[in-house]
Amino acid sequence: MEYRYAGDAHERLSASYADDEEPFPTSVSACFPDREHRRDEITLLQELFFPTCWNAPTLVRDELAVLDHLDELGSLFKAGICPYIDGRPDEIVAAVLDSLPRIRRLLKRDVEAAYKGDPAAKTYMEIIRSYPGFLAIQIQRVAHVLYDIGAEEYARELTEYGKTETGIDIHPGAEIGKYFFIDHGTGVVIGETATVGEWVRLYQDVTLGALHFEEEEGEEHALKKGYQRHPTIGDHVVIGAGTKVLGDISVGDHTSIGANSWITEDIPDHSKVYVKDHPTQELKRYE
Repeated sequence: MEYRYAGDAHERLSASYADDEEPFPTSVSACFPDREHRRDEITLLQELFFPTCWNAPTLVRDELAVLDHLDELGSLFKAGICPYIDGRPDEIVAAVLDSLPRIRRLLKRDVEAAYKGDPAAKTYMEIIRSYPGFLAIQIQRVAHVLYDIGAEEYARELTEYGKTETGIDIHPGAEIGKYFFIDHGTGVVIGETATVGEWVRLYQDVTLGALHFEEEEGEEHALKKGYQRHPTIGDHVVIGAGTKVLGDISVGDHTSIGANSWITEDIPDHSKVYVKDHPTQELKRYE
């Protein structure tokens, strides 16, 4: 299903490549072993976002090559969206492609957050190519745009692919702020109505989920849709491995939550929360 992009994202992406500086990879001569994906959209997105990391140096040198990539990606997006919607999906596809330069800026901040937040990280290149948390947020940030402009089902296809690849399940509806980092990542779940602030770091097996579900009135065995049921996480928050933050609650800014905590109530700013006496799971909080 052919698509031709008529916007200016290729110009803005090309300009953004020229703005890259160390420690972001800038060499156009690096060559890595190819990786096969079951979804070609992901390969094209990785090449467009970080061409020097994914054997696509022509994108740095040639603005028209960027446009060709956008046309190819747009055709895949259009084919993926069409079964779900009535009418022409071209407007949706154009809006997503238009957003790619902005998403690239966000992803560069996510790389910075990963590098600063992980003592084991050696280079930005390592994060871009090998960190599962970065692949998951890369896919989710694109899927979130699709979700917001009416292609929710196709957006879910992309994030479910991301979960298959990484073990990290971020719903496309979740609002994720700048400088986001998931370390290790396996088993992380972030629900549809969750909101995550800036400079948030999560570890493996964290859940930002629902505590309970409301039933749809007048429809037997049906759960209600479209209401707030997941937490809101503030800025500069660290959530330790195995922690469950559940329900429509708020976690304040500059808060640290220790591993294996069970959070079902609001946490104020500048708090430290951790399990005091295992196995009773009593929480001790410093405010």
